[in-house]
Amino acid sequence: MMYMHVILFLYEGLVRLQEIIKHANPEHKWVIKRLKPGEDNRPLLKSLKATGETRIILDCSANRVLEYLRQAHEVNFFADYMSYVLMSLNAHTLDLEELRYGLSNVTCFRIFDHSDSRTRSYLADWKSRSNNNVKIPRQTYEITVEAALASDAARLITDAVESAPEDFTIEAKAIECGSEDIWEIGEEFTNHLLTNPIIGITDQIILDNITGERTNFNIEIMELSNSGFNMIAKWNPDTGYEYMRSATDVSDLLAEKWQNKTFKVVSRIGAPYLVERVPEEGEVLTGNDRYEGYSKDLIHEILKETLNLNYEIEIVPGNGYGSYSKETKKWNGLIGHLLERKADLAICDLTITYERRSSVDFTTPFMTLGISILYLKATPPPPEFFSFLKPLSVDVWIYMAAAYLMVSLMLHFLARFSPNDWENPHPCDKSPDELENIWHIKNSCWLTMGSIMTQGSDILPKGYSTRWVCGLWWFFGMIMCSSYTANLAAFLTNAAMDDSIKSVEDLVSQTKIKYGTVIGGSTYSFFKRSNVSTYQRMGAAMESARPSVFVKNNDEGVDRVLKSKRTYAFLMESTAIEYQLERHCDLMQVGGLLDSKGYGIAMPFYSSYRTAVDNAVLKLAESGKLVELKNRWWKAPETGGCITEEAGEDTSAGELGIENVGGVFVVLGVGCGIALGMGIIEFLWHVREVAIEQKMTQSEAFWAELIFALSFWETEKPVEHSRPSSSASESKAGSRASSVLRSAADLFHIEMFK
Repeated sequence: MMYMHVILFLYEGLVRLQEIIKHANPEHKWVIKRLKPGEDNRPLLKSLKATGETRIILDCSANRVLEYLRQAHEVNFFADYMSYVLMSLNAHTLDLEELRYGLSNVTCFRIFDHSDSRTRSYLADWKSRSNNNVKIPRQTYEITVEAALASDAARLITDAVESAPEDFTIEAKAIECGSEDIWEIGEEFTNHLLTNPIIGITDQIILDNITGERTNFNIEIMELSNSGFNMIAKWNPDTGYEYMRSATDVSDLLAEKWQNKTFKVVSRIGAPYLVERVPEEGEVLTGNDRYEGYSKDLIHEILKETLNLNYEIEIVPGNGYGSYSKETKKWNGLIGHLLERKADLAICDLTITYERRSSVDFTTPFMTLGISILYLKATPPPPEFFSFLKPLSVDVWIYMAAAYLMVSLMLHFLARFSPNDWENPHPCDKSPDELENIWHIKNSCWLTMGSIMTQGSDILPKGYSTRWVCGLWWFFGMIMCSSYTANLAAFLTNAAMDDSIKSVEDLVSQTKIKYGTVIGGSTYSFFKRSNVSTYQRMGAAMESARPSVFVKNNDEGVDRVLKSKRTYAFLMESTAIEYQLERHCDLMQVGGLLDSKGYGIAMPFYSSYRTAVDNAVLKLAESGKLVELKNRWWKAPETGGCITEEAGEDTSAGELGIENVGGVFVVLGVGCGIALGMGIIEFLWHVREVAIEQKMTQSEAFWAELIFALSFWETEKPVEHSRPSSSASESKAGSRASSVLRSAADLFHIEMFK
């Protein structure tokens, strides 16, 4: 609904109304009602109050102004948001003491100053010439405009006669109305009259030579205050308006008016803006103490702390923001409460929209925001013990093992054929009888293993073919190791972030995930009236969805997202999403902002306190108080808040727990166990060979090899073990065992033999 400026015109007669309407702005709408003198006009005034209009022009005689204003006061049509303009030029002489302390703006006009010395001089002159047949005003304020203008007109004529040329013969001559006779010198005298300015009660009088109309006059604009009517501005045809009050004077005057007023602030229940306080044991909450929240603290800072004004918070019936009904042609919720003049201010998460701004006034936004998407996080899968294998698929691991065996066998095979890989076992012997090849299957597998593990080997091939095979294997190993390393962190730290929707385009291009918003709110209106094709499609999809995707409030929408198991996304304002993310760790924001808007404090149009409240909001913003208030109510308590990453941190990687890399430790442990088993088998096999070659019992060979292996100080091993007698052998074995134990004690710093 487009707001149109409406002016109420209350009149007794239509004489002046015709001229006013003739020069009225065509963009303004006029509502004209006739007042009945001497009758009860309260029903009419009460019906006009329901329209919510605030600017009234009262055109009546001065002696009835007080009567009509009293009737308006009785029906509460004389409240602080009303502006009355009194058309009577004698209104400033009225004693409106009983209405002075009201907050309505009463304005009138005057064309001469009763306290001026010239006016007092004229009154004294009248009194000196008065007689019992003529009633003369006793005080200057009793001089009416009609009397002043009549006196100036008479003075203009008498001065013209007195200053007329001597050849002017002014004689009374009877002239009938229907006669064609004229005054012979009438035209000359008229010209003399029009060119003979004088100074009267209403200041200098200058007439137009052609039309005879008065061209210069001064109008003083008067406003009712606690001390009566005071001049606030002047106007004349030459200079236009000249304001007499400074901004400081206006602020002081308004502050004086507001001291006895308790502002009614309407809001709605909704965290974190306003919630009902839970009283402590034995505590009784009354008045504004019944509520707490961001809105309560903000309005307290503005009205109480900054402007030193009293206020009272009340909750709007229905807890609605305010939407316009085309059927009833009325607003509901907070906006309707303001238009019906049931409140002075409205504060909550009330978005400034074009439609609302056309019906009520808003302050500078105290918070900026935009529409975004609230969605449920995916449940992360349980960590896998062998997740370090995830960077490569099972097929790749199998192919790598096969490639490892194939290259090892090929290296062994090619080394057998390559003459450069057959070497002299005794370099000092220039003519050896035989050559040896170190590239048996064991060394071949060791080289390929060390290469792919990026550790290298202490032996290298010398043949062209074998070196080519090794070069290609190293290249293969470099690529595979780099790929594995690059993917390892991503796979180990992947928390299964949902990639089903990343933006509003992803949301609108699918049908599985439904999405909705608060019915009748500003977000709902955004999609309903948007000209962007993407948002139009979203609005149409929400309207046609069954069951309905709309909810009554944000809390219901958040609850629906939590229970939907990722089948529903909620479109809401970013500030509300920030608040929910602090308290629900399983929720997330998808994409950026779809628009940009702000929250503002609403009030009726032409509210006298609009500038003061707006300046207070700007002061709070400049001082950082708005940010402080937001942090106070948005940040979750330390015991119940979600841990979020600070801006600038790398959120793609995180700490790895043992549940992620435990498999590596298992592989290491199993591998070490296998190596230990292989070492034992290799040792026992060697003991068997020693027993056969040196014709010893396996027990003797076992102890001989074991004792030598534990003799860590021995660096040279004899080719054959000696075979002592049994007694000497036992003595020597005991001595050697004692020596082994002593060495072990020294190694571990244990005092055993003292």
